[in-house]
Amino acid sequence: MPLKPPEAYELDRPSSDQPHRHSISSDSDVDEFDPLRDSKRPYQDDASQPLRSVFQSEKHGLPGSPQQPSRRRWSRLRFCFFLLLLLVTTLFLLLSAGGLWVYKAGTPHDGESEPWYPAPRGGTVQLWSRSYRRAAELVGQMTLVEKVNLTTGTGWSMGMCVGNTGTVDRLGFPSLCLQDGPLGLRFVDNATAFPAGITVGASWNKQLMYDRGRAHGLEARLKGINVILGPSVGPLGRLPAGGRNWEGFSVDPVLQGIAAARTIHGIQSQSVMATIKHFVGNEQEHFRQSWEWGTPNAISSNIDDRTLHELYSWPFAEAVRAGVASVMCSYNQVNNSYACQNSKLMNGILKDELGFQGFVQSDWLAQRSGVASALAGLDMSMPGDGLGWQDGKSLWGSELTKAVLNASVPVERLNDMALRIVATWYQLGQDDDRRWPNRTMGGGPNFSSWTNDEVGNLHPGSPDSEDTGVVNKYVPVRRTAEGGNHDELARRIAREGIVLVKNEGGILPLPRSAEGLATKAKDRKLRIGIFGEDAFPNPEGDNACPDRGCNEGTLAMGWGSGAVELPYLVSPAQALHREFDDATVQVTDWKTSGVKKVDGTAAAQDLCLVFINSDAGEGFISWKAVKGDRNNLFPQKGGDELVKAVAANCGGRNEDGEAVSGTVVVLHTVGPTVLERWVDLSGVKGVLIAHLPGQESGNALTDVLFGDYNPSGHLPYTIGKKEKDYGPDSRILKFPNGVVPQQNFSEGSYVDYRYFDKHNITPRYEFGYGLSYTTFKLSGLFIHPLSTVNTSLPAPRSHVNEPVPPHLDPRVPDPETAVWPKGMRRLASYVYPYIDSVDSAKPKGKYKYPKGYDHYHHLTEAGGGEGGNPDLYTTAVSVQASLTNTGDVAGEAVVQIYVSLPSTTTDLLSDQTVPLDTPVRQLRGFEKVLVEPGSRSHVRFGLTRKDISYWDVRVQNWVVPTGELRVCVGFSSRDARQCGSFELVGGGENSWLRETGERGKVEEYDV
Repeated sequence: MPLKPPEAYELDRPSSDQPHRHSISSDSDVDEFDPLRDSKRPYQDDASQPLRSVFQSEKHGLPGSPQQPSRRRWSRLRFCFFLLLLLVTTLFLLLSAGGLWVYKAGTPHDGESEPWYPAPRGGTVQLWSRSYRRAAELVGQMTLVEKVNLTTGTGWSMGMCVGNTGTVDRLGFPSLCLQDGPLGLRFVDNATAFPAGITVGASWNKQLMYDRGRAHGLEARLKGINVILGPSVGPLGRLPAGGRNWEGFSVDPVLQGIAAARTIHGIQSQSVMATIKHFVGNEQEHFRQSWEWGTPNAISSNIDDRTLHELYSWPFAEAVRAGVASVMCSYNQVNNSYACQNSKLMNGILKDELGFQGFVQSDWLAQRSGVASALAGLDMSMPGDGLGWQDGKSLWGSELTKAVLNASVPVERLNDMALRIVATWYQLGQDDDRRWPNRTMGGGPNFSSWTNDEVGNLHPGSPDSEDTGVVNKYVPVRRTAEGGNHDELARRIAREGIVLVKNEGGILPLPRSAEGLATKAKDRKLRIGIFGEDAFPNPEGDNACPDRGCNEGTLAMGWGSGAVELPYLVSPAQALHREFDDATVQVTDWKTSGVKKVDGTAAAQDLCLVFINSDAGEGFISWKAVKGDRNNLFPQKGGDELVKAVAANCGGRNEDGEAVSGTVVVLHTVGPTVLERWVDLSGVKGVLIAHLPGQESGNALTDVLFGDYNPSGHLPYTIGKKEKDYGPDSRILKFPNGVVPQQNFSEGSYVDYRYFDKHNITPRYEFGYGLSYTTFKLSGLFIHPLSTVNTSLPAPRSHVNEPVPPHLDPRVPDPETAVWPKGMRRLASYVYPYIDSVDSAKPKGKYKYPKGYDHYHHLTEAGGGEGGNPDLYTTAVSVQASLTNTGDVAGEAVVQIYVSLPSTTTDLLSDQTVPLDTPVRQLRGFEKVLVEPGSRSHVRFGLTRKDISYWDVRVQNWVVPTGELRVCVGFSSRDARQCGSFELVGGGENSWLRETGERGKVEEYDV
């Protein structure tokens, strides 16, 4: 098979015709303007100084003949040059919406992110102490270049995986293989294409979240992958049209966090490292990277401290609490400081407050500095290249070696970087050669990301590499004795992620034969019409578009690095044809989304099934006018018009002009999609949101359509009636508003249903909504505040029995040990840790450290364990309710618990009553329960201290407010069936909770 085209793998290219950069070429024009190429620019904790390089005067000769031009010709040339310069400057200033003036007025010189130094060392948590002791024994034997080799990738496509670290062969430490992605294994043969994260979130099934993670981890281990680049919880989904929202699970931080934690537990149960990403604020694709969209800097997500804690970092805290191995920092800036060199984020929040013990890796080319990123807490550079793909100019590698030798980066920081990586390797049991045989025993990756051939180049990214070997061993992983049938698991997840939002007249479930449905056909055969391109496979093949970067045929997943190769795809039409009884049912296919003459075909049917979709993906791929982020929230490819045309004509029209037969609409989508153009039409009887089902699309859908499985999915987001219902700050920023595009998260925590609730906006279908073929009732609410938590603040951070991080030799080694070994072959573009000479490591003047580096930041009281202060996770309130199935068939109910904090509270610093701005209600837990018809089951919840707290910016801690706490259980954010309340007193040692009755005030709602 031919070599896969490079445009299928590059993570940052907005179009396939962007020139590829090689290290053997001179710096491009783009490099000349890159602010990080300016040697006069000191490393800062921010990256907000592009004008020094963009507008810095350069000396260039004028074009012309080598002879001395005449004065007149010189004047013309000077005038032309002036006009050209004026044009370029004007265009640039227009592009940046004010350019220099906007930049100077709106972007602080030192950014707006608080400096936080030094980087906390790993090894402070008891559960990791043994792994850190073992790591210290190994790293203590390493040379400088061996430590650097662990921290730096070898370069894009320099090994079999999308990310490959250097090795320490002398001590038996392997190259780590890092591979996308969140829903399966990218570029890997015959691996499972699981349903996407948004589908998993819609299932609200904790066990399936774990099972999917476990299967994902097993497949990775069997393929020799050390690190999975998933799950994803950033973006959270602040912008409903965000291109990569579908990779995550939900717009709600609690659902997102629980799903991520369960996934991580599953992945890491198989001795594979999970990566939680993207930390943090990467909420849109436009301007996510420098120069990707024409601007010299990436977008800055400007997030206030409380919103960051209560919304965006919440799922990351759950991931850290689950023991996640790695955190990936994002491309964007946060408060005008690049996320991968933002010391407040990595040192302050992640490593101190959240107690993260693993290693922080950069997104691919998200590293924007060398020394600054190391000091700010970055531990691993991926893929190891510099500011461009395969440029051979790593910001670390030999540069990090020099920085340690000239004391710019302390040896202790490098030691901690290496310790974190090695300790994580031990923590996940990857030193076990029974599960992880070394390469001499046939271990390591047994696939190639770059070719499907059995034999291929071992370093395909290097232009002078001629080393070949067996790169693809085609190891089966989907169906194994150890892991079972992953195809069946994918089907279960996909069907539980289908949300039934409309079922008028009980049109669903459908019969397989003509029994039960009337037909006007003379042959008595039931006529079923399948309409829409989305029901059928891509005629060019399931994997025709690289990284699934097009919307052709049925939609199984979004596009980008989070997509995978489909081993097969069961289309809805294929499954429907198989399931309907040929003897009594005649199925008609309408394979396009065009509406010309569709009315006649629809009129001949007894039932119409219409398939539409809405697609999006990562910004390096554009499909038609969709450049990653969706342009709007409507169905694509004429889906609305198709539904209206079919629904108005299905079965013909009666004397009132209405359709005689019903229409069922199936929507495959990456997220919230506006349905208002047709959802209330009389002919539309049923609507199913099938999300992104993966390889088992058709099979999962027919399970629900025919009633073999009772639908149990619930929306993990809100479906509004209009795009503007999501708020004025919910739109994608598509045009730069500055040299550094600024995106202010001014809505705070009021995202999705929280915004709808605050402004009393009626959605079409609210967050958490979903129908079933049966009915349920909740009763007997019992709320019991526990005395285990009795103060407004969590217990003081304790250092008792806290392990002491390993201490390794902090002395700067002899530079001679880092010089290139004599006779060693050097591959072009490959990233090495060696220096050319001792002189190259000598300091060139005094290094100017980032602002605030000389200030030692004390540890926060909000920390103390993985996920934060352990007392935050102490159960504060016990809640119980009874669930009864009042219908005729067995079904699974998703019972959700919401809390409403008081509107005022006693300020801890002033002891005055002050307003407390909090959402009307916030999800704090859920349980999915199977109940037989007529049976009852008990549902129990435990609310933690953190669940009933808010982040106090001045106190810098989680605080339980004073006042009435309201607790509701129900089936969606706006379907509360049982509510109760009690008083939060706070302050005193033993008077934190006071009930308003024996079990609080309880309200019941019959729906």
